[in-house]
Amino acid sequence: MTTVALDTGVGPLLRGWRERRRISQLELALRADSSARHISFVETGRARPSEQMILRLADHLDIPVRERNALLVVAGYAPRFAETPLDDPAMEAVREAMERLLRGYEPYPALVVDSTYTVVAANRGIQLLLEGVPEHLLAPAPNAMRLTLHPEGLAPRILNLPEWRADLLAQMERQIALVRSAELRSLYEEVAAYPVPAPPGGTQAVVGGGVPSLALPLRILHEGQVLSFVASIATFNTPMDITVAELAIETFLPADRATADRLHALIG
Repeated sequence: MTTVALDTGVGPLLRGWRERRRISQLELALRADSSARHISFVETGRARPSEQMILRLADHLDIPVRERNALLVVAGYAPRFAETPLDDPAMEAVREAMERLLRGYEPYPALVVDSTYTVVAANRGIQLLLEGVPEHLLAPAPNAMRLTLHPEGLAPRILNLPEWRADLLAQMERQIALVRSAELRSLYEEVAAYPVPAPPGGTQAVVGGGVPSLALPLRILHEGQVLSFVASIATFNTPMDITVAELAIETFLPADRATADRLHALIG
């Protein structure tokens, strides 16, 4: 009975997070203003951590907000973080901030996704890239991974699809390793099984052929021309709500002058 309790208690869970972050008990203790002895007692179940100690350790271990709630519940405390639907009136400021950011980034593509890559907002730059994608992929609550990797989505237009696909799948694998999400695992298995279309051929006009060395570019065909982007992902700082914590803003910066000029000409 004791072994079962230890295997499912807050201590082993905290130890698992510490090991994932590759941090020693001493290092964590120094960061959290504690002692290695106390951290050891917490991890083995010999000491019951206070609510504040759990939150402090979670902060130094960079544990996702949803998982912090789970740690608190396992330890016998009430969840600390709410999960407010994005369409709730209380989230109006968040929605307005996202819309301003997306509009301000135009004509360059930008979108906001949740923890399972459902697109919750996108600007005209993204809509430009999605021209011609079939409606069944663009239906309400479209998924960014499906839009990108599905053989009827953007995949046939991406010139460096094998590299870009591998990078996206690796990103999902890292996320799955951190959060226990059956939905995310199912999505990964789905998109990883998609056939990989042959690269598009017969391009007449090429824009943005240069490949930057600082990051893997997305090189995508649009109306016979190649647009090249470098992507970046941003999240909200110190979120106190699970919904906000799991939102990610992905922006696509033109990787060359020709791509920037083309987008300005198409969108203004």
